[in-house]
Amino acid sequence: MRTPAKTSRTAAALAVAAALGLTACTGQEEEPEATPGVTDTTVTIGTHQPLSGPAAAGYSAVSAATSAYFAYVNDQGGVNGRTIEYLVKDDAYEPQRTNEVVTELVERDDVLAVVNGLGTPTHSVVLDYLAEEGVPDLFIASGSRMWNQPALYPNAFGYNAEYTTEGAALARYAVEQEPGATVCVLGQNDDYGEGLLEGVEAVMGSNEITEIQTYTTASQDLTDQIGTLKGAGCEVNILATINGYTALAVGTAAQMDWFPQWYVSSSGADYPTLVGHLGEEAAAQLLEGMVCVNFLPFGSGSEWTALFRQINEEYNGGAPFTANTVLGMSVGYLFAEALAKAGDDPTRESLIAAVESGAVLGNGIVPLAFSAANHGGYGTVGIMTVEDGVQDYNGTTYQVEVGQVSEVEADPVPLVNGGIPTG
Repeated sequence: MRTPAKTSRTAAALAVAAALGLTACTGQEEEPEATPGVTDTTVTIGTHQPLSGPAAAGYSAVSAATSAYFAYVNDQGGVNGRTIEYLVKDDAYEPQRTNEVVTELVERDDVLAVVNGLGTPTHSVVLDYLAEEGVPDLFIASGSRMWNQPALYPNAFGYNAEYTTEGAALARYAVEQEPGATVCVLGQNDDYGEGLLEGVEAVMGSNEITEIQTYTTASQDLTDQIGTLKGAGCEVNILATINGYTALAVGTAAQMDWFPQWYVSSSGADYPTLVGHLGEEAAAQLLEGMVCVNFLPFGSGSEWTALFRQINEEYNGGAPFTANTVLGMSVGYLFAEALAKAGDDPTRESLIAAVESGAVLGNGIVPLAFSAANHGGYGTVGIMTVEDGVQDYNGTTYQVEVGQVSEVEADPVPLVNGGIPTG
């Protein structure tokens, strides 16, 4: 029987023919798939920001400052020969709108990455979506611990100090400066307020907090909350409030002829923004002695601040220079630094690898420490106070790890190359 041999030869012939056909069809190697948001001359990224709505006051300045920094970098030739295009979408601090605009950025605008999306309630609704799409979700403007879960969200990285870190630092400073004082907490009724409260409790214990009050951004009235805090005899109020509600809390207390000590998270303690809410005369009186935390360059002695003031004048129309200006330009620098480390032909993968490499340091009062295991932002914060209308660091710096607060020396990242990163 010769049929099996013939069948075998026929199968072999067909296999050879198929291989030849495949070779003929491919001829040349296929071009690699283009990286979203990257051309030979540009890199396009995007963000969601509250340009309108309850969080717009102060925070709308963040993306304007970032855009101004990128304009400065682009005028110097960009990063690795590419200019940076920054698409800013207004989500009005509304989660449903955040979902809509981030989807537009990814599916219509084809961005390389989403950078510095602002807000806990807003960004949390797009966290899973960006992970599923494999879009780098960089330097989120919120202190939630959600962002620092590399196993679940390998593409997401925080930026701000975590709310628990800020709460613990503020509580530690209160205990040291106001021993025996009656301490209370006012916080936003979400992850922001909960995180700060957890940090305060880690230092003081829940039984040592005399009163805890919360608010929602749907209401513009804090009369009940402030009245309850006053009635409880609170001497130090630690606040997890955005700027508008910090001013509302301080102003409402003043109307009740009550003037406690205010300890405020970085998200709600920008003095120029608070002056805009309260007025110069009232702010000078009501905010004197206010304590807050920060992790970015600040003050007249900082080279970074001097550079950012110059950029603000030249590229941001001389807009008011606030802590949110510094925030926006600092996160712009951090992205440019990551892009420079991502190589001459950046991809989403190389961008994430660059951040995890530990070579991206930022420009804060201590270097950032990103790694494959740590996607969190700043774990060290400095204490700032307002004295005679001037807000600045007072020399106290805390490192917070798992609720343990240690006083450390600040180690500011120096300004090099005019604030333009190189590979």
